[in-house]
Amino acid sequence: MAELRRRETLTTRLVTLLTDRIADGTYPRGEKLPSEQEMIDEFGVSRTVVREAIATLKAGGLVSTHQGIGAFVLQAETVPPFRIEETQLDVVREVLSVLELRIGFEAEAAALAAQRRQPEHLAAMRAALDQMQAAISEGEDAVEADLAFHRAIAEATENKHFLNFFNYLGALLIPRTRLQTFRCQDQSRIAYLARVNGEHEAIYAAIERQDGDSARAAMRVHLAGSRERLRLSLRESSALPA
Repeated sequence: MAELRRRETLTTRLVTLLTDRIADGTYPRGEKLPSEQEMIDEFGVSRTVVREAIATLKAGGLVSTHQGIGAFVLQAETVPPFRIEETQLDVVREVLSVLELRIGFEAEAAALAAQRRQPEHLAAMRAALDQMQAAISEGEDAVEADLAFHRAIAEATENKHFLNFFNYLGALLIPRTRLQTFRCQDQSRIAYLARVNGEHEAIYAAIERQDGDSARAAMRVHLAGSRERLRLSLRESSALPA
């Protein structure tokens, strides 16, 4: 088993290792990645860590996933136009700072999406919301559905730069903020996810009726709420000063 560096989070280490193996051809382009269980056995990490790593690679354009089959390395290599060092996201203040960046970026994306959305965009958003609700009911983490919903909004702007920017920021922040919040939340995991999905529904409703101002406001409420929930939970656990 490869030696993983101690200072990085388990997910970040696994993402780095898998990315390196894709880059050096250990996992050839177009080929299937090892199964979840094979990665669990080889790297000694949990299923959640493996799934979060695959979700990050997928959002970054390195792999695609097929239900019931597994993850495959994409044929074409993509280079993200914007980068923030993943190791910085282990620092709470960096997580919160970059989440503030998302508030401004995704609020405007939601407003543009409301103006420009097409039926296929709404269908993608609806499918992601339904997947998230199903995951909540089954006790799963719903990270991929969460990413899919926010990505569908970026796509609905019909501006490729919004989508490229989201593919980097969303992949990093949604899983990490979600998992850190779970560790600190007093309310149950299911209740937390249900609340998040309710906020998503408000965003979807505004985009569906083409109300740009309401879509912008609903997205701001959602992401600012995530920021404040994380800030409060970490403060209560003495991880962040008042």
